[in-house]
Amino acid sequence: MTTSEPAGRGDRAAHYAQLLDHAGRTTVSLRARPGATAGRPWGSGVLIAPGWVLTCAHVLAASDGRRRDTGPDGVLGVAFGGRVVPARPAYDLSRPDPDAGPAARADLALVRLLDPEPEHPCAWLSDQPATLLEDAYIFRGHDQPGPGGGEAPGNGGARGGAAAGRSGGRAGRAARETPAAPRAPVDPFIAVRFGARDARGLQFGSDVRVTPGASGGPLIDCDRGEVVGIVKGRHQQDHVGLAVPVTALRGLGPEHLVPGAEGLGPDPYHALMSLHDRWHWAGQELGRAAGPTWFDAQHAIMSGRGRLWGVQERLQALDLLARLPAPRDPLVVEAAVGEVLERGDGPGAWSLRTWRDGHGALYQGSDPYTELRAFVHYLRIVAQLTADEARDVPGDEAAAVRGQAARLAEFVQAKAVVLQPQDRRRIGPVRRRPRSVLVEFEPLFYDEGGPELFNWSVSEGYGRGQWLRVDVQESAGGVPFEQAREQVLCRLGGRLLRADGDAGPGARVRLEVAVPEGHWHTAAGRWEVAASTRRTARLRPVGSGRAVILRDQGRREQVDPAWLRRWQGLAAAGELRALRIAPQAGDGAGSGSAEAVWRLLETAGEGALPALCHTVADGFGRDAVGAVLDTGFPAGLWPAGGHGEERDCDARCEEFHRGVRELLQGSGGLVRLPELVRQLRAKAAEAAGEGTHWARDLVLLYDDPEDPIPPLFADRPQLSPR
Repeated sequence: MTTSEPAGRGDRAAHYAQLLDHAGRTTVSLRARPGATAGRPWGSGVLIAPGWVLTCAHVLAASDGRRRDTGPDGVLGVAFGGRVVPARPAYDLSRPDPDAGPAARADLALVRLLDPEPEHPCAWLSDQPATLLEDAYIFRGHDQPGPGGGEAPGNGGARGGAAAGRSGGRAGRAARETPAAPRAPVDPFIAVRFGARDARGLQFGSDVRVTPGASGGPLIDCDRGEVVGIVKGRHQQDHVGLAVPVTALRGLGPEHLVPGAEGLGPDPYHALMSLHDRWHWAGQELGRAAGPTWFDAQHAIMSGRGRLWGVQERLQALDLLARLPAPRDPLVVEAAVGEVLERGDGPGAWSLRTWRDGHGALYQGSDPYTELRAFVHYLRIVAQLTADEARDVPGDEAAAVRGQAARLAEFVQAKAVVLQPQDRRRIGPVRRRPRSVLVEFEPLFYDEGGPELFNWSVSEGYGRGQWLRVDVQESAGGVPFEQAREQVLCRLGGRLLRADGDAGPGARVRLEVAVPEGHWHTAAGRWEVAASTRRTARLRPVGSGRAVILRDQGRREQVDPAWLRRWQGLAAAGELRALRIAPQAGDGAGSGSAEAVWRLLETAGEGALPALCHTVADGFGRDAVGAVLDTGFPAGLWPAGGHGEERDCDARCEEFHRGVRELLQGSGGLVRLPELVRQLRAKAAEAAGEGTHWARDLVLLYDDPEDPIPPLFADRPQLSPR
């Protein structure tokens, strides 16, 4: 079956010569190792990344199915650019490790060049499934290295031209209209029939003869300017050419590593395609390319099509995606694509593994504007997901990931400027999902004897000291603490609900309350906030439905080494233990008791967490909490309504300390404390009718030095209003 000739074909064909030249220079011949007796080449391959050749697995096997006769350690020869370099099979997708369980199989193999610094061009592999192969070429590597890049002996270039000419009809016209293939050691054939795809792979024109040695070479879709398949051969019964789609590489895994070969790590597909995409983008940097690149050839083909998401945008986007870690689960990629395309396909509908694969799934043949919007939307999702994954992870590697996610976010915003306002709002700035809401009470510093007044703010927290202020009350005069608290509670319910919605379905962000000295007894867990955004919404205690922690307002960006050291010790401790803080017998709240508390805190072990049953509003309890903070402790437990110095500890105190010991012994670590305390508050609320529960007004100090609270106002002295 032939098709009618598309309009403008002659104009487009003039652009193919540059593409075919690049394809010819990236096509190689696989043969015996360097120095061995020259024989017939085994087949072809294509250079796809620095040091890597993609070919068919059967090319590396003799006709009887055994592996080819290679040199020591499986060394073979790869001929290109007038030379033969040593190489070694690295991955065989047709023979996965039987001990690895079920694995993908395909007639593909990867060969690694043994030259430590290979200098060679790379072909561009498509990131999308092949569709119609109307203007396509297959390529065959050298039989032998030819001098000066000329045609090698036995190349068969004349046979290739004859085969294309004999195809008749449209094939003959196409051959006459298409510029002569470059004088490179390749066989170009034009496939004139529409392609198809079945279980055997890609099919191309039945009137094209695949010459010996072409197996393993690239199948080039000239209309898109990319490699879409690896030539497999010719089907004897149907008389059609067959090729393995390059998307079959998505099945590549560590189980395909050839025994003894040096691989690409635990996710070889992601690593290989990252090398491929970064190499092509680096070739566009100023001064890196010695001449026209594959990108230039693609740009020449695509120019004039009116696409808003062109070759340049694709190249840069894939480079940015290549710098990100592989997604933790392929279903995440499919979900992102489904959200962009607003499709309800089930998991596995696209067989996507990496962010690159998701990018390729967005080519839907829509109008240029819709296509641009889809790509920008998808990249926004990827940037946000990547930032979310790395936001709480310590170390330089995670910091680098967050930096790359930020670069991708900047790219998204730059490309979104041409979108309509409603689409820009939909895509919006890349914001990570909040993990907490911080309420901070900032005391105003007045002259001695003046009233204690406050300003306040509400911020959304994203971890690692990154905050977004969403509400603030700042004035020169300030208001008393109780009034500031009432102002906060009037708005806090809506802020928490919005943060919950941004955090994801069913999420409840943590409430963090930062207070200064003298207000460490604030029972924020018993605050009542609106349960919905309705004006008549019922007020409910916040502490039973979400984790609530107290923070010291005096600890800010400058992290004290003792504070950080204590935090790391508690976080690493296998088990936490309660460190009971009480006045020394017979000393009351005098200086001897204070010295004893300091000694107790300074000599405490790594897993010790202070607990006291006295009130922390004043007296001994307030001084004890000050000592806890000054010695670097980041966490502590006490009741908001503890007893004063006028009363000795009694049975209620013993119940409190026993409950704290049980809580810490089964906590499972410091990071679980906020949620465990929330569960205790919920039990206390349920038991309200049966008596007072020891954890009813439990306060948890939880001050993470790796997530310090932000500065609120300028540090400036103020005078008390008269």
